[in-house]
Amino acid sequence: MRERDTPQPYEDPPARSGFGLGLHHVQLTLPPGDEELCRTFYVDVLGMTEVRKPPELAARGGLWVRADGLEIHLGVEEDFRPVSKGHPGILVADLDALAERLTDKGARVVWDAAFPGFRRFYVHDCHGNRLEFLSPEA
Repeated sequence: MRERDTPQPYEDPPARSGFGLGLHHVQLTLPPGDEELCRTFYVDVLGMTEVRKPPELAARGGLWVRADGLEIHLGVEEDFRPVSKGHPGILVADLDALAERLTDKGARVVWDAAFPGFRRFYVHDCHGNRLEFLSPEA
């Protein structure tokens, strides 16, 4: 069996190769005309900042938001279906504070202890898209 065919246990990623320089953004979708509802969730509930889209892309609708080095682009999809399994895994500095903020704002936080070495929870946005937030265990 070749080495790449054998699954390896999870461990911290190796040194950078030049390929994975970082993640610029994650694309999720929203139904046509629901930008304001998304703005309420991503800006008011999560505490992200809206990013002005370039004019040629703004005409398509949608919403871009940012927090620290992460951007989430929410694009309009005519035949919208929420992403219930696939999701971004977002590292955060204070997982408990974020969980408390989300709970206080009415979001349902679901903790999951099944990822050794990390504490994490899931939450669904205003349209049912799944988001994972995690921090390494101390």
